[in-house]
Amino acid sequence: MTKVLEGKRGLIVGIANDHSIAWGIAKCLSEEGASMYLTYQNESIKKRVEPLSQKINCLGIMPCDVSETSSLENVCDGIEGNIDFFVHAVAYSDKNELAGKYLNTSKENFLKTLHISAYSLTEMTRLLSPKMNNGSSILALTYYGSTRYMQSYNVMGVAKAALETSIRYLAVDMGDRGIRVNAISAGPMRTLAGAVINKSRQIYNYTINNSPIKKPLSLDDIGKSSVYLMSNLSKGVTGEILYVDNGYNKVGMSIQDLSSI
Repeated sequence: MTKVLEGKRGLIVGIANDHSIAWGIAKCLSEEGASMYLTYQNESIKKRVEPLSQKINCLGIMPCDVSETSSLENVCDGIEGNIDFFVHAVAYSDKNELAGKYLNTSKENFLKTLHISAYSLTEMTRLLSPKMNNGSSILALTYYGSTRYMQSYNVMGVAKAALETSIRYLAVDMGDRGIRVNAISAGPMRTLAGAVINKSRQIYNYTINNSPIKKPLSLDDIGKSSVYLMSNLSKGVTGEILYVDNGYNKVGMSIQDLSSI
């Protein structure tokens, strides 16, 4: 069978290790014929990304600090030719401020969180735009905490709300070239990023027990959904948030909650 992404080239920013959602996406895109550039934030992460790059159709790996415009410009300069997709899988907040109350968020961490987790998508889209083919696809990662209170998510929820709104505006800005901008809202997973959230294990187990599909969410689940959003199968879809969470976002109150009343 013909692979749906055969000949497609892109960029994935945000792989930290083989448990990263970004890695699940890269693996599935590669299996469908896509080739891609990968980035790493620092030398420690580079040591994890290099062996992973050898398992996929990798065009090269580059350093990338999304908080520095010059670093983003260097990434763009390092891309040879044009690309057909871009995956933004970057978020950051001081873990000490994710516990406790949101009202105690410092101005410094608020601005840094919004910059790295939300604005970087807009800046990278602008810088990459000249190298993106018409009809390309841009994908970001978000979470349910953007629309509902989630314990220990705090300012990250505000950042994800900004990210999702940015996606809608970018979808319009890029639409005249047929470039689509969407996001996947993934359920809780055992990732390096998720581990910094207080009581992450309890949240993870609760989500599994109270989702319509009662199973752990896998990297493959998210990766295959990304194939849909990166391919022409979704060429009429833009500005959307696709929930890949075993249906958890559709549950108002679980039977488990009622049984304790």
